[in-house]
Amino acid sequence: MGTSFSSDQTTLNLAVIATDTVGRTGRARVTSIQGKGVTGSTLILYDSTDTSALGTAVATYKFGTEGMQLFIPGSGILFKTGISYNLAGASGSATLTITGA
Repeated sequence: MGTSFSSDQTTLNLAVIATDTVGRTGRARVTSIQGKGVTGSTLILYDSTDTSALGTAVATYKFGTEGMQLFIPGSGILFKTGISYNLAGASGSATLTITGA
């Protein structure tokens, strides 16, 4: 009869913004990334919510007009504090699939 299911998986849409930006606060795991195909795009991810002191990048991805579709094996990339990012490219965008509360 009426069985319901819930999931802690969601998406986070990132757009090109001129500065470092907080995309999500709190613990999360990135399990996949898709990037819109724009020449010379770079996506840098940080485990931080303080854009004035991001620290070392957790991951950097460069892609061009072919776009990017990346599935991260295992449990994904863990972000303990939050996800901040810098996405450079003329009109690029990226979508992260994340799990976490």
